[in-house]
Amino acid sequence: MKIVAIVNQKGGVGKTTSAVNLTAALQKKGAKMLLVDFDPQANATSGMGVSRRCKYTSYDVLINGVSVDQAIVHTQWGDVLPSSASLAGAGVELADMEHREYVLKQALESVAVRYDYVFIDCPPSLELLTLNGLCAAEQILIPVQCEYYALEGLSDLMSTMRAVKKRLNPRLTVFGVLLTMFDGRTNFSSQVAQEVRRFFPGRVYGTAIPRNVRLAEAPSHGVPITVYDKHSRGAKAYLAVAEEILERGS
Repeated sequence: MKIVAIVNQKGGVGKTTSAVNLTAALQKKGAKMLLVDFDPQANATSGMGVSRRCKYTSYDVLINGVSVDQAIVHTQWGDVLPSSASLAGAGVELADMEHREYVLKQALESVAVRYDYVFIDCPPSLELLTLNGLCAAEQILIPVQCEYYALEGLSDLMSTMRAVKKRLNPRLTVFGVLLTMFDGRTNFSSQVAQEVRRFFPGRVYGTAIPRNVRLAEAPSHGVPITVYDKHSRGAKAYLAVAEEILERGS
């Protein structure tokens, strides 16, 4: 069992797309998966085909003492702890709580052992919700967009990770780095990929996720790419990364 926070404070890097499609790809390959939607935008929830009007969400688990078991929704592509817009206010409500950084960690303890991987889709910022994700996780997975500003902010993210590791969660390490929105027709994408590999030696997956229209379309249909178009380049790439994850055992 591994608990992995999927995190990058830059928006639009394919974080939620990767959370949904890696969950589905790993489940397809036989792993037992739980996807925790910890982003108030709730895009991972709808991307897994789960209604945003669930009885209980990650907000209720954090703030109202609802158990994760009560809130989990089962889908054929993996289990989901759904999110909702109400999670946006949770940071303020958590602020006065004792051990506020560990609320999610404590909530997940009773269920995590049932899964091979628990993925936490964190919000695109470095605040209290993300801090909860980093304290609940053993490792982080970082999606990095193959574009000009790719490395901008990564040093901030790594500084935050080091601070969390030092003060709050000493077991935290890098699970992997995933190159997203890769365009093989341009030298620039290859240069960025090279730079990221230099920044994270040995941690970058060999398969990069390509720019793919079908990947962009899948969420509006409420299904992962492996269901929406299993023959697409996007589906093949996420399945290949899932294979790498299983082979690495990390």
